[in-house]
Amino acid sequence: MANKKLENRYVNDLRRQEFILNSARGFRIQALPIVLSVLFLGAIGISVASSSLIGPQGGINATLILVMSAIFGGYMALNIGANDVANNMGPAVGGKVLTIGGAVAIAVVCEAAGALLAGGDVVSTVAKGIISPEGSVDEGDFVLLMMSALIAAALWINLATILNAPVSTTHSIVGGVLGGGIAAAGLSVVNWPTMASIAASWVISPVLGGVIAAALLASIKLLILNKEDKLAAARTWVPVLIALMAATFAAYMALKGLKRIWKPGLEEVLLVSVLAFVIAGVLSIPYIKRLSAGLRNKKKDIPRLFHLPLILGAALLSFAHGANDVANAVGPLAAIASVVTETSGLQSKVAIPFWVLAIGGVGIAIGLALFGPKLIRTVGEKITRLNAIRAYCVALSAAVTVLIATNMGLPVSSTHIAIGSIFGVGFLREYLENPKRKEGRRKVLLSATPDDALRQPAIRQKRMLVRRRFAYSIAAAWIITVPAAAALSATIYLILAML
Repeated sequence: MANKKLENRYVNDLRRQEFILNSARGFRIQALPIVLSVLFLGAIGISVASSSLIGPQGGINATLILVMSAIFGGYMALNIGANDVANNMGPAVGGKVLTIGGAVAIAVVCEAAGALLAGGDVVSTVAKGIISPEGSVDEGDFVLLMMSALIAAALWINLATILNAPVSTTHSIVGGVLGGGIAAAGLSVVNWPTMASIAASWVISPVLGGVIAAALLASIKLLILNKEDKLAAARTWVPVLIALMAATFAAYMALKGLKRIWKPGLEEVLLVSVLAFVIAGVLSIPYIKRLSAGLRNKKKDIPRLFHLPLILGAALLSFAHGANDVANAVGPLAAIASVVTETSGLQSKVAIPFWVLAIGGVGIAIGLALFGPKLIRTVGEKITRLNAIRAYCVALSAAVTVLIATNMGLPVSSTHIAIGSIFGVGFLREYLENPKRKEGRRKVLLSATPDDALRQPAIRQKRMLVRRRFAYSIAAAWIITVPAAAALSATIYLILAML
């Protein structure tokens, strides 16, 4: 009996030690990204402090302001990489085209390349024209305003990432500038027409993205998936779809991804798109013919034909995202640097120096590698079930919607468009797979016996292919992003002003 007790105690001690070791190991794994992020921010602070960006006339205060702004700019870039990049890679992961590791590797390279090679367009009218600093805010208040916006936007995106909610980094920085501007100079400093157009984009961009994605998926079902000979239809139409994607992304890269190094006119964009359509169509015909030779005439085999164009599309979206959204990470930092380094003073348009771009580009890549997989999995797998065809529709819809909005002058969010596109394909599937739900409910109610009445909730329940919980939480995060970032920025500004 005594030996049995000793044996049980020994086993319990072993289990306790194993639990402690596993907990410690899990803590080290979870703490590692945070430690690496702190080291990255520390390296930024040391590099800026030891540089000659500010001359002897700047003083300690100017150096301290620039160092702190650079650190918070890096922090913002980390959070953009953790949250925003999921919109580009999530559908490819959800469609089982890329693994998480492969998606992160491609996105890291493309995001950094886009930021460093094609980023750095001017920060116009202080963060998208939200406020006009001339005559309303002096240089000291302007620096505090930009720093408050940077800190507030970064904190809000960090919170959203922790809560597993993809939010718009553009709207976060817009809210930060808005709140800081109101705290610094009152309501008169705000450009309300611009704010109204941004508010309109909350509704327009996800709805438009969802409608286009749903239309693309419906077309593919009609032209290919619902045909008796699916492989023959695929050999005819998939090259056309690939050519359409190539033409769209050619225009997208010309207007968005490469706008810093090339500013084409409308005729040039159309010419590039037509050439891309023709070249991609010609090259894809033998590729699809060869690839389809080993496939069966079944719906689940057709998505394999979309793998390569989807990977290329996701890579181009990441490149363009790095080129465009790096300004969200370091735009306020560039504005602060232009004042404290006395290079241009307080202006409504500020060019982004390369060292600032490097902080943004490297920060986005590191944030993506360390924290991005969680949101990539959420976007790709948690909202609705995707395959390569549905992911193709999401990627192409995102590019088409941005092009339409750009030509209409609407300030849209790539996050809103991508998530709206995913919901669009999900709700279309839900509708198509339940075409007679109303008729079925009526029949159940008319023919139900007392015993059947007990089973009616189960009988009447239609098949849900979109997780409503994510729809509600994401919509709530979108709605409160600007006011939450604005309130946080105003609070931070008031605190900094008192120091």
